[in-house]
Amino acid sequence: MIKELDARGLSCPQPVLQTKNMLEEMSEGMLMVIVDNTIARENVKRFAESNGCSVKVEEKTGEYQLTIIKGEVPEVNNNIKAGVGQIILISTDVLGKGDRKLGETLMEAFIYTLVDAKPSPQKIILLNEGVKLATYGSPVLEALEILQNKGVGILSCGTCINFYQLKDKLKIGTITNMVEVVESLSNADKVICL
Repeated sequence: MIKELDARGLSCPQPVLQTKNMLEEMSEGMLMVIVDNTIARENVKRFAESNGCSVKVEEKTGEYQLTIIKGEVPEVNNNIKAGVGQIILISTDVLGKGDRKLGETLMEAFIYTLVDAKPSPQKIILLNEGVKLATYGSPVLEALEILQNKGVGILSCGTCINFYQLKDKLKIGTITNMVEVVESLSNADKVICL
């Protein structure tokens, strides 16, 4: 029997939270989740895969059906799964308070210095104005790309991306949700907040 979840019209992180709750009720089986936007599609897909499920996505007239199979995929995607390591949480596009131009210069220097830092952070989570760092025109795109190529997860808050109307301008990393943010922060060995 296939369980079904209609998550159309729900704001972030509700589609992921409801998917999480339904998957927790199942020991194995199939769950079909219906969402109506690409951010919810990617968040639900990534959440299910990071919890050892296989996911098939079909688009039907602007809506997405995600068929999630629990119990068939033994290996968890460790690039997405919250775990040990260092997480850097950035909630602004400047570093420090005071002069904005100086703050932009300091943030650029910080991100470029991270490229050579050892150990590298496991993830960089961008919230609020921090999501602007991962969009076209950002002075730190090259450094973020190098970090991503080294295996650092670059995660931008979907609610923040929508608020600032930057969905079409996101250049690097993936869109995330508050469930993944909370799990990542809760499971990190160390969190640095900027």
